[in-house]
Amino acid sequence: MIYLVYLALAIAVVLLAVRLSYYVDVLDRKTNLSGAFIGGVMLAAVTSLPELFTALTAVIAIDRPQLVQGDIFGSNVFNLCVIGVLILFTYQNYRRSSLSKTHKSTIIYSLIMYALAFIGMLKPMEISLGVLNVNLMSILILVVYGINVLFMKNDESAENENEDNCHLSVIQVVIRFILYSVSLVCVSILLTHVTDQVAEELNLGATAAGAIFLGIATSLPELSASINLVRMKNYNASFGNIVGSNLFNFTILCFADLVYSKGSIFISEPQALNLLGFGALSSLLAYLLIRFKKSKWLVILSCILILASYVLSIVLSV
Repeated sequence: MIYLVYLALAIAVVLLAVRLSYYVDVLDRKTNLSGAFIGGVMLAAVTSLPELFTALTAVIAIDRPQLVQGDIFGSNVFNLCVIGVLILFTYQNYRRSSLSKTHKSTIIYSLIMYALAFIGMLKPMEISLGVLNVNLMSILILVVYGINVLFMKNDESAENENEDNCHLSVIQVVIRFILYSVSLVCVSILLTHVTDQVAEELNLGATAAGAIFLGIATSLPELSASINLVRMKNYNASFGNIVGSNLFNFTILCFADLVYSKGSIFISEPQALNLLGFGALSSLLAYLLIRFKKSKWLVILSCILILASYVLSIVLSV
């Protein structure tokens, strides 16, 4: 029964994310906001809501900080695997698409965050904020995220040229966007509790369970949204959603670190370090996907290596 509940919640996440991606594409066409900002900040934040609320639930309700690390790092590797596979099967359309310049800088910022998280694991540096303690690396990660958003906001290097056929007004779209986002949050909270039960049922470690079950389930919004956006040939918002979600996921670690009262959320253990390393490698390969977009064989090779990185990260984490 618990597996059926997990499957039902996962399906609900997919359906909600598909609708959210549609409304994001509509906003991209109806507003003057840059496509990079809509995909990399707005959609990325919303599709990362499952990671946010599962992380808070994991540290506050069930005291499983390892689930948070496994979820975040596992989600990041899986997200890049998604965009890699999509590009692998739709290369010709991808080659003709326009991408915002800020996607490359977003990946560079994510690599900086990987380095900060690694330092946080090896050498915890706690800072007292009154009744709360937080790792110095958490503060630095938030600063890096803020810098990226600041530069992304005004990027107009690639805009969505698809025709606007939606009859809804911007206000109506925003209201629907909010309602679907709230629904996604509710499903995500339930998903955390169910995943913890599945982990116990299968005798998996918390980090491995986080990477496999939470990492995949909470990445279903990115998966569904990206597939839908690629189907609409909006690669800019799709790529922005993936790399933006990965960046936002790191800020989730910071929030979890802030509310976790029993120490730092950055825990140095083999499984977490393994996911961290493959996440950084996948990010480098994703940078090559953008940098050498016109080179067919280099793009295909990068996609295959991203897929291999995800498979190896899971195999070595179990």
